[in-house]
Amino acid sequence: MSEPLGVALIGCGTVGGGVAKLLLEHPERLAARAGRPLALRRVVVRDLTKPRATRLSREILTTDLEQVIADPSVQVVAELVGGVEWARQAVLRLLAAGKDVVTANKALLATHGSEVFDAARKHGRAIAFEASVAGGIPIIAALTQSLAGNQILSLQGILNGTSNFILTAMTEQGQSYGEALKEAQARGYAEADPTLDVDGTDAAHKLAILAQIAFGMAVPLSAISRRGIENIDVIDIHFANELGYVIKLLAETWLHEGQVAMHVSPVLLRKHTPLAQVRGAYNAVAVIGDAVEDVLFYGKGAGMMPTASAVVADLIDLAIGRTQRTFQTLRLWSDNGPPLRVQPPASVKTRFYLRLVVDDRPGVLSEVAGILAQHHISIASVIQHEVPDDAEGQRVHLVIMTHSALTGNFRAACDRLDQLTSVASPSVHFPVED
Repeated sequence: MSEPLGVALIGCGTVGGGVAKLLLEHPERLAARAGRPLALRRVVVRDLTKPRATRLSREILTTDLEQVIADPSVQVVAELVGGVEWARQAVLRLLAAGKDVVTANKALLATHGSEVFDAARKHGRAIAFEASVAGGIPIIAALTQSLAGNQILSLQGILNGTSNFILTAMTEQGQSYGEALKEAQARGYAEADPTLDVDGTDAAHKLAILAQIAFGMAVPLSAISRRGIENIDVIDIHFANELGYVIKLLAETWLHEGQVAMHVSPVLLRKHTPLAQVRGAYNAVAVIGDAVEDVLFYGKGAGMMPTASAVVADLIDLAIGRTQRTFQTLRLWSDNGPPLRVQPPASVKTRFYLRLVVDDRPGVLSEVAGILAQHHISIASVIQHEVPDDAEGQRVHLVIMTHSALTGNFRAACDRLDQLTSVASPSVHFPVED
């Protein structure tokens, strides 16, 4: 058998502990699949005394990144610490030292992908990043290898398990957002500060990576329209259900006439569609290619062993030499991508769910419909539940489903509606997909 591939880990938390577990507990299996042993040489941690799920010998533990950089027996390093700036500096130094890099760091790639990939090419190294999107789901390999004969036309993903768990609890158990978030934190699905998960940032990082692979575009985060789930009310979950839909936080991108549109937003999906049935902390990605047509990938998008599975798969590909070949061929995060433009969000056409709290009196619906008509928005259906006779004159929920309309026109109409004296609170609206 060939010489071992020397591996170092930076970080031994949840994911790093899972990678170490696989490397140490299944060496024969991994060696057979890699064609040579995967030897864990060093593990960089912050605290040498911290208890760890995987028992590591004291000889390989260190707090000093320099020991990895200077060690000629280490050929590949898995960066598993998260964050951006420290990780960026570490990855650049490792590449300059002649090490290949495996990373699960979606924020690093989404914000500094061009810099770190240019550095890898400059130094003749490779970067593998399967674990950066959707945990254990092999979506990166699928797009770069199995679907390489396709022009990807669209991607739709449930890419954040925390948000999906919360929305599932609100839908199936009737919990409020706050109650569902507390349960997610108690189960370990949400951090103490869940902001990046629930505000759509985490999903936007992953969407930027997928857009790079699918369309060759280095998309700045500022170009991705982003909206989270923090303000979703149970009443909208109920109305969506009444209309035959569920609400999911979707990261979407699609190609149309030389432009790429993308956004992260809560979206109403028909109950019977595959993505609508993704429950709990699971992830899924629906892909449409011009040759393969519809493909769906589903699985655990986070957690120790699913994410470790993706990291170790990258290590095996590096041991074989497959990653090095595809890295140079794909030219990801380079200036050689196709001449595509990001479509302005205002010019995207879609259907909308609109909920208003309005005065229950004659003429209000006509007033609302008139403003929508002025902005070229056609109404598909209306829900306004009856109230008892003695409750007339109070405020009620008015729910409107529109036909397809320009997003810019719809938002302008909502601004006008929010100014009406008959509308009690800001409008609530979400895109609708059928």
